[in-house]
Amino acid sequence: MFRISWKGTWRGRSPDGIAHQPARDVVRRAGGIVRGKFPSRKNGRMVRHEGLLELDALYLFEASPLVVSYKEQPEKIRYPDGRRLRRYTPDFELSLSNGSSVIVEVKPKQNADRPDIRRKLNAIADFYLRQGREFVVLTDVHIRLEPRLENLRLVYHRAPRVRPTALKATLALARLGDVFPMTLSSATHLLSSINLDPYSLLMAGLLVCDLTAPFTHCCLLDSNLESNHEWFRLSDRLGF
Repeated sequence: MFRISWKGTWRGRSPDGIAHQPARDVVRRAGGIVRGKFPSRKNGRMVRHEGLLELDALYLFEASPLVVSYKEQPEKIRYPDGRRLRRYTPDFELSLSNGSSVIVEVKPKQNADRPDIRRKLNAIADFYLRQGREFVVLTDVHIRLEPRLENLRLVYHRAPRVRPTALKATLALARLGDVFPMTLSSATHLLSSINLDPYSLLMAGLLVCDLTAPFTHCCLLDSNLESNHEWFRLSDRLGF
């Protein structure tokens, strides 16, 4: 398993994506947590992360067609805990393709299962429920499902920075007809003749593959034009 350490500046889009100021400073030199910035293609900017588990979650957000965009540290809230009001800043807010949004806390399952942490997370969930908003906790059980995570990380890094428009890709696949399924190697050769690539189409959900097996040149790709382009979910229980 490889790690990406990004030290550059955003060169993904011109101009940059929508500016976002996190509700609190994520990247600061303190403690033993690995903090950094991730070049998000969906957001057109550098996204700050706090810890390697959050970094792994970003690959899932980027690869899922159900996630349109996302923000780190989106807001600060005060939620009731007995007679006290406590402060909380969620890790992410996801904007989904169905028009809804989800507040996300990323936490190792070992920590999330602690009675005191579980009590806190339940109180936060109750706060958002009263507002009519969805709050979910993503743990390493959801995020670090292998070989899915490694496959999606590989697809993300092999996809070109500038991707084809959804219209161009959809029309091109429709013209190809029933040539799928085919191997990744064959798809790469075929799509290159029409200035497309399989990795961009996988990221868009227009092509799909079996994420429960290692991603190789021999893996089979199939077209996905008849659905909402969903090809995996972070969790069936969570619904995205």
